[in-house]
Amino acid sequence: MLDITLKKFGYPELLVKEYQHWYLLCRFKQVTLGSMILICKEQTDAFSKISDAAFAELPAAIREIEVNTKKLFQNDKINYLMLMMVDPEVHFHVIPRYANDKEFEGITFKDSEWPKKADIDVVNDIAADDLQRLAVMMRESFNR
Repeated sequence: MLDITLKKFGYPELLVKEYQHWYLLCRFKQVTLGSMILICKEQTDAFSKISDAAFAELPAAIREIEVNTKKLFQNDKINYLMLMMVDPEVHFHVIPRYANDKEFEGITFKDSEWPKKADIDVVNDIAADDLQRLAVMMRESFNR
């Protein structure tokens, strides 16, 4: 199942960073500029079932996500949504939040729900080639 979920989220094309126990991908449905998916490599359907090693790596991954996202996009907040309803593998939707519109490659990205909770069904349109450029820019930043 993990392979199916990874493909659904655009792996390997949208891979931003591979950690020992996690994959970080640029989310193909950009709720806000820089939206990502952090997915555990372990084949499990409950957060409580991931290994101690995967738990231990999570704080470092989150710190790196927050530092790089702030540097790249100057987000105001960041939301982590762990829903696991459609895709049962352990994963977070990582949604940078913005009080004001953001620009990338001439595209205006809105945070339509600011300052309320993010709605992952409301997305910014982005062409496939622009999404790929976004993923490459993020990959370069995260892997310096």
